[in-house]
Amino acid sequence: MRGEEMPATAEPAIEVVGLGKAYGKVRAVDDVSLTVPRGEFIGLLGPNGAGKTTLIEIVEGLRVPDTGTVTVLGHRPHPRNLALLPLIGVQTQQSAFFPHLTAREHVETVAAFYGRGRADAERALAQVGLTDSADARVARVSGGQRQRLAVASALVHQPEVIFLDEPTGALDPQARRDLWSMLRELKGEGKTIVYTTHHLEEAEALCDRVAILHQGRVVALDSPRDLINRAELGSQVLVPAGRIAPELAGRLDGVDAVTVADGTVTLHTQQLTRVLAALGASTELDGVQTRAATLEDVYLDLIGAQS
Repeated sequence: MRGEEMPATAEPAIEVVGLGKAYGKVRAVDDVSLTVPRGEFIGLLGPNGAGKTTLIEIVEGLRVPDTGTVTVLGHRPHPRNLALLPLIGVQTQQSAFFPHLTAREHVETVAAFYGRGRADAERALAQVGLTDSADARVARVSGGQRQRLAVASALVHQPEVIFLDEPTGALDPQARRDLWSMLRELKGEGKTIVYTTHHLEEAEALCDRVAILHQGRVVALDSPRDLINRAELGSQVLVPAGRIAPELAGRLDGVDAVTVADGTVTLHTQQLTRVLAALGASTELDGVQTRAATLEDVYLDLIGAQS
């Protein structure tokens, strides 16, 4: 169903139950269960080696699990399911290209694999902002353009479920923002998007939910906002260097902890208003900054606790 809200009883886009995959003594994926509703934008986060790529490749049908079951749009990806392939789009960190073709020829070739035509290729190129570079040879395009070309190749056949593995890794800030806008449009069309990234602010801005993986297990799963609220990490008050001694700052009303980095004194608190009032009685507030907890704070706190 395209561009429409799926009924509450609709089959989920992805259902993973008790999934496990080991390489020798290493449990790359360890008893993972996860349900992704249709139309959800879900992020998979975790340090290198957490199991993100292995999990995605099992769901895509590129790897066979040792234990557990997977369904994608009602199809089992194992053994290799040709009926599923037109329904999913895949961009990997090591996407394959036809280097001697132009970007347009490359996307047209991928489109032809799915029975799609030139109009679909042009639409995909426009989606990722490559129309002006479409006649450049793939071997000569920049790393960022190649990354966008990989995304265009994943979208050209208009799949229902889209897997994107670090798609903004080689993009400049403006290209990243453009890709964010395109991804929001795809979500608005009802696409299901599974997204891995090391940019935590990106996940916080884009994802309906995030799953944080560590050592093959899902250690947290919720919306970014709910994860932040539940962590109760509070706020930070950043005081410019030389404004207040750390020892004095630690005695201010409402301050839970004090850290110092590059001369800046950071006050950690669950009671921001009280701390600002106490700080204002001790020093000027000009140049003082406040910072609410972010998904990155939650991630670092959680991964550190799990290590």
